[in-house]
Amino acid sequence: MARMYSSNKGKSGSSKPFVATAPEWSNNDASAVTSLIVELGKSGKSSAEIGTILRDQHAIPDVRLVLKGKRIAVILAENDIGGAYPEDMMNLMRKAVTLINHLSSNRKDLHNNRALHLTEAKIRRLARYYQSEGRLAADWKYKRDQLRLMVE
Repeated sequence: MARMYSSNKGKSGSSKPFVATAPEWSNNDASAVTSLIVELGKSGKSSAEIGTILRDQHAIPDVRLVLKGKRIAVILAENDIGGAYPEDMMNLMRKAVTLINHLSSNRKDLHNNRALHLTEAKIRRLARYYQSEGRLAADWKYKRDQLRLMVE
């Protein structure tokens, strides 16, 4: 896939091998896996952190194979765990806050100023998508001065 903001072509990524069932050595109890996900979600872990913990500590290489296609984020949403904003958008907003903090003390840093503009463009693009999906309010707007309040 091509890079979005450069003229480079990028590299193609690898794909997971096609597997229909979970391996025999893994934990195949769907209710136990769901309760683990809910417990880790309530403790404040993100879906990426939950997936890593399940893989490394509980011998669950792929949650979707155990839970018949359900993702970690879907299980968290079903149990009303998570923030007001989707996880990928919140990560971008945190990145924008750190860039704003950096630029407040380093006004002439043009490279990070451009990085802030690109990050804000990604936030706006994601907001448009989530508004069309109904996961974000239709009148939601990105405002740089209110960003710290949204992230905290």
